Amino acid sequence: MHIKPKKYLGQHFLRDRTIAVKIVDALTFHRRYKTILEVGPGTGILTQILFDRFPEETWLIDIDKESIDYLREKYPAKTSRILQGDFLQFNLENISGKGIGIIGNFPYNISSQIFFKVLTDKEKIEEVVGMTQKEVALRIASNPGNKIYGILSVLLGAYYDIEYLFTVNPGVFYPVPKVKSAVLRLRRNTRKDLPCNEQVFFRIVKQGFQNRRKTLRNALKILNLPRQIQELRILDCRAEQLSVEDFIELSSKIDVLWKK
Repeated sequence: MHIKPKKYLGQHFLRDRTIAVKIVDALTFHRRYKTILEVGPGTGILTQILFDRFPEETWLIDIDKESIDYLREKYPAKTSRILQGDFLQFNLENISGKGIGIIGNFPYNISSQIFFKVLTDKEKIEEVVGMTQKEVALRIASNPGNKIYGILSVLLGAYYDIEYLFTVNPGVFYPVPKVKSAVLRLRRNTRKDLPCNEQVFFRIVKQGFQNRRKTLRNALKILNLPRQIQELRILDCRAEQLSVEDFIELSSKIDVLWKK
C-alpha cells in the first residue's frame, strides 16, 4: 500500500532510518513516564522502532485515514493502539491518566499548534521529542534578547526545559521540503504551579509579543494597567528582553494590583 503525502496536511515523510533512530534515542523517560504517543506517524518509520522497543507503551494518532489504514494493516496486533483523530482535540485521558511522552515528525502546518496543545496538557505530558521546521525549533529554543525569542519560548520555558538537539536536511524527506527541519526535546521541569495567576501570565506574554517592537509600557497599554505598574522601569523594555522569571514577576505584580 502506497501512502501519498498530502499537502493540505503538511506531510513530509521521513525516509532516513538513521535519523529516525536518533529521534527515538532522544526519549529519556523523564520522571519515568510509561506511555508514548506518536503524533502523525505517516508511513511509520518511527513507529517500527517504537513498537520494537516499547511494544506495550506506544500509541499512535494521525488524522490521515490512509495512514491509519496502512499502519493497522501492517500491525494488526496493535489496532487498538492506532488511533485516527486530531491530536489537537484529543483527550489524553483516553490513553493514560499519568505521565506521557509525545514523539513525532510533526506536520509543518500545525507544529506551533501542537506545542500550544502540549501547554494545555502540561500536567500529563512529561516529555516531547518532536521534529518540526528549523525556524520553529530555533524560535522555541531561543533565549531572551534574541529577535526570534517569542511567545512559545516563554510559555513553554515556564514549564519545560527546552533543548535544540539537531538539524535535519531536506533531502531525507518525501516530498523534499523547502526548509530545513530540527528536533527539539522538552522535559517537564519541577514547577507545579506558577507563583502568579497563570491566566494573567499568559495574557501579559501574548500581549507583549503581539507588539514586540514596542516597549511593554506601550504594548500593554490596552490592558489598562494600574498606575503603580506603569511606573515600573521594566516596562521600558521590549518583550523579547524579558526572561520567563521576569514575566512571572511582572504578572504577579499586575495581578495583585488588579485585585485591589
